[in-house]
Amino acid sequence: MIATLFPGSLDIVGDVHGEFHALQELLSRLGYSVHGEHPQGRRLVFVGDLCDRGPHSPQVIRLVQELVSRDLAQCVLGNHELNLLCQSPKEGNGWYFDRNHDHHEGKFQDAVSLADTAERDVVRQFLATLPLGLERDDLRITHAAWHGPSIDTTRGISQPVAELYRRLDAETRAKAQATGLTERADIEARQWALRLKDPEAVVPLLENIGRMDEALQMNNFLRVITSGVERLAQVPFYSSGKWRMVDRVAWWDDYQDDISVIVGHYWRWPSRALQQKYSRGERDLFADAEPNTWMGARQNVFCTDFSVGARFKERACGAFTQFETRLAAVRWPERELVYENGERSTISARQ
Repeated sequence: MIATLFPGSLDIVGDVHGEFHALQELLSRLGYSVHGEHPQGRRLVFVGDLCDRGPHSPQVIRLVQELVSRDLAQCVLGNHELNLLCQSPKEGNGWYFDRNHDHHEGKFQDAVSLADTAERDVVRQFLATLPLGLERDDLRITHAAWHGPSIDTTRGISQPVAELYRRLDAETRAKAQATGLTERADIEARQWALRLKDPEAVVPLLENIGRMDEALQMNNFLRVITSGVERLAQVPFYSSGKWRMVDRVAWWDDYQDDISVIVGHYWRWPSRALQQKYSRGERDLFADAEPNTWMGARQNVFCTDFSVGARFKERACGAFTQFETRLAAVRWPERELVYENGERSTISARQ
């Protein structure tokens, strides 16, 4: 589950979220041919969340699968891939299922669906091969959190990811049932059922639902690695179709290792105005940092997700060629940030 990262020079691509044309543009900016080859022998690494929300998830996965098969790329598992492996319908991944739940709800109408069961099986088989993390002496890559206890636990396990996820989830739910937390959370859920999915509703912090969600997250190291450290929120917020009671935590403030880490997942906004316009309501972990700065106690953690997953919202507002959200890559060891529109900057220490 923790594999060896390629040697040599790398281009580490942030969350793509089905934005195939943005990916093509970024690879061209980075100097790759249409076949994924680089004249200087550089190779690609994808931080996960290849799919969902954008219009062309199948095309993105096919391309990355081909590049991985030719040893031109590596990819780690993101939380969106984990959802597919676990056959879990979520907002934005209807393209993968026989019954496209997004289309049924009038969402993501431009998303291309898979053709048939055979194609779904191919996708699932590929995703099942992806590691949770990649590492070498100078660099570590994972989707959301290089959380030491979770990573250490992962190293000793070879069980299939979906099977392991279900076991960990069942164990947590059994403990919650035994302590009465499940019953208390269910009571809150029934009382607020009509408002929990209404973005215009006024919803208080429902502590038992929050404690339940925190337990399901933090007692499952697969979830911690692919979607981060989460704790009970101070105030609820609306995100991805429902009101949420847990906040993401800046785990990098506690990261003390010398080895640098690159992640995706966290919706780093290219500008404050864009964040205010399209944010899903979650806590902004980068509110006081420039987009091209390192984070953490040792200034050696960088997030390369620049919110291309919100591009569907830009289209809903009339944008089809000029987008403000970005797809980005980190060039290593140059420590250079490259956007699909050609903008570049050096990643610097936080002031």
